[in-house]
Amino acid sequence: MTLVTTTARERMEAAKAASRSVGLLSDARKAAVLRSIAAAIDAATPEIVAANEEDLRRGQDSGLSTSLQDRLRLDSDRIHALSDAVRDVAELPDPVGRVLEQRTLPNGLELSKVSVPFGVVGAIYEARPNVTVDIAALALRSGNAVVLRGGTAAEQSNAALVQAMRGALAEEGIDAEAIQTLDSFGRDGAAELMHARGLVDVLVPRGSAALIERVVTESTVPVIETGAGVVHIYLDATAPVERAGAIVVNAKAQRPSVCNAVETVLVHRDAADRVVGPVVAALQDAGVTVHGDPEVASRAAGVVPADEADWATEYLSLDIAMRVVDDVDQALEHIRTYSTHHTESIITEDAATAERFLAEVDSAVVMVNASTRFTDGGEFGFGAEVGISTQKLHARGPMGLPELTSQKWLVRGDGQVRG
Repeated sequence: MTLVTTTARERMEAAKAASRSVGLLSDARKAAVLRSIAAAIDAATPEIVAANEEDLRRGQDSGLSTSLQDRLRLDSDRIHALSDAVRDVAELPDPVGRVLEQRTLPNGLELSKVSVPFGVVGAIYEARPNVTVDIAALALRSGNAVVLRGGTAAEQSNAALVQAMRGALAEEGIDAEAIQTLDSFGRDGAAELMHARGLVDVLVPRGSAALIERVVTESTVPVIETGAGVVHIYLDATAPVERAGAIVVNAKAQRPSVCNAVETVLVHRDAADRVVGPVVAALQDAGVTVHGDPEVASRAAGVVPADEADWATEYLSLDIAMRVVDDVDQALEHIRTYSTHHTESIITEDAATAERFLAEVDSAVVMVNASTRFTDGGEFGFGAEVGISTQKLHARGPMGLPELTSQKWLVRGDGQVRG
């Protein structure tokens, strides 16, 4: 269903109006709508691929980075994965109407705290057409309308996806205005979305640190902050070489352009002689450039000298920083200094050190003996994710359906008045 050309404000007003009926849909109805959306995306695969190829050509001509081109790319397999994720979301429990707390007061008033939809969820993101589908699916499953601003780099891809999803809503007899895009309004559309307090209930930015910072500082709409990923893996004194190499390579090279890819590896000095060489070699075999301190460079060939900037860099590419630390205390201090509080992992066979790491690292997700690539809503069983929140209010870590609900108190009385 094609969007009628209106102003950005009119589209957000239409989303607000649609949110009232979407918020009243039953569990079964919302699940059925998502299954129809998944089928519509599959059916529109040729059109989506063609639109995406146009975006990619334009991106290559304009010098779009390799990492953003990877995030932008949609082939038939990725599109099928998107529709599968929508089907997974459809099968998740309804987050709306859960009784969170219940009590009866001495005066007989019956109180219930229940989960309710936000109303309208906004999203601002860059070169990530998968976010168009993920957030729309999660918003609808949780009874919300959605307003999307996906950036010019993916404008054609997003338009094809939105058209397929709105068409599915219309066929299901659901108000198609529940899915809106502001892409055609460019930066002005993003600015209007950030200042749509009263029309948009919550705003989620996804993208570069600069984009997120702009939304957080400029928006008058409440923001759930999703942060950049300067992600660490610490190889403790007891880290097994084979496990360390496998985890680090997976965390860096499996998909380097995403926020849960590891960017810095810290190695305990007692493990450095036996671990640094094999891990650096494994990374280089996977095409990764290692930026190391002098301790790392003295133990492995082909290491690029690291400087202070490397410790704070989210490469989003086949680059990684590596440093030897004296002990777990220095590792924790390094993480406190440079982490963006996204994900950190320790590789160790020492249970006490593992528990200390879990307790003292202040990040949204902290792991033991696992790849940081598992910080993901799909991997956590959410079907898809709104984003990975690095803030501490309302939501933290991968956000799924429950994080797209608010709450309200229901009070049932029998004539009580307050004295």
